[in-house]
Amino acid sequence: MGELLGRVLVVDDDEVIRQLIAVNLTLEGFEVETAYDGQDCLDRVHDVDPDVITLDVMMPRLDGWETATRLREDPSTRHIKVMLITARAQKDDRRRGYDIGVDAYLTKPFDPAELIQIVRDLAKSPGAL
Repeated sequence: MGELLGRVLVVDDDEVIRQLIAVNLTLEGFEVETAYDGQDCLDRVHDVDPDVITLDVMMPRLDGWETATRLREDPSTRHIKVMLITARAQKDDRRRGYDIGVDAYLTKPFDPAELIQIVRDLAKSPGAL
């Protein structure tokens, strides 16, 4: 077995997309945990201790915007790299994500190779302080 590239928490309310992301990252050498929405992510983030979180924007209970905001506001999760994965590709949506402090933005439908490359880059980069 190769070297573990990092731990990723995949957050998406669509099970098919969640599994697609998880399988691609697992095959690439990441340890992957999943959560079905933003609240589930926040409930599990300390136990999972991920290097990177992939976060859907449109989810029930707690959407990706609010989840990312709470991750950035909490000193114990502020360092975790966050990538938004969303069908919302407008310039205003991207600006909103970067204003919150997300590290990357990927629009659906996405190329799995691009997803893997972004997660690899985020996992390798030093955490924000």
